[in-house]
Amino acid sequence: MSPSTLKPRPLNHRTHSHAPLFAALGDETRLSLLTKLSAGQQRSITDLAHNSPLTRQAITKHLRVLERAHIVRCTRSGRERLYELDPLPVQSLKNYLDALSNQWDAALTRLRTFVESEHS
Repeated sequence: MSPSTLKPRPLNHRTHSHAPLFAALGDETRLSLLTKLSAGQQRSITDLAHNSPLTRQAITKHLRVLERAHIVRCTRSGRERLYELDPLPVQSLKNYLDALSNQWDAALTRLRTFVESEHS
């Protein structure tokens, strides 16, 4: 086995389609909001801002980022905007990361086999 065969093969997933999701999740405040929304209930901005050092306006800006990445959905109920988690994009990221992990596991196995065959 040559060193060139040790390179991981490209994933079938389109990584650029996951980039906006990773970017949206790359903020501690947005991850905290997702944790609050992960219970599966719709939550208002006021509810999400409760016990937060951030203003409702700041929370709203973070929710808009998550909404543009299609991680949360927003509906109106009277004057309130209610947000809920859309689990499909998060599941898509999990599937992508699982495939990436499997790819690297296979590459490490090939490397181990190559190194062991060179020492034999």
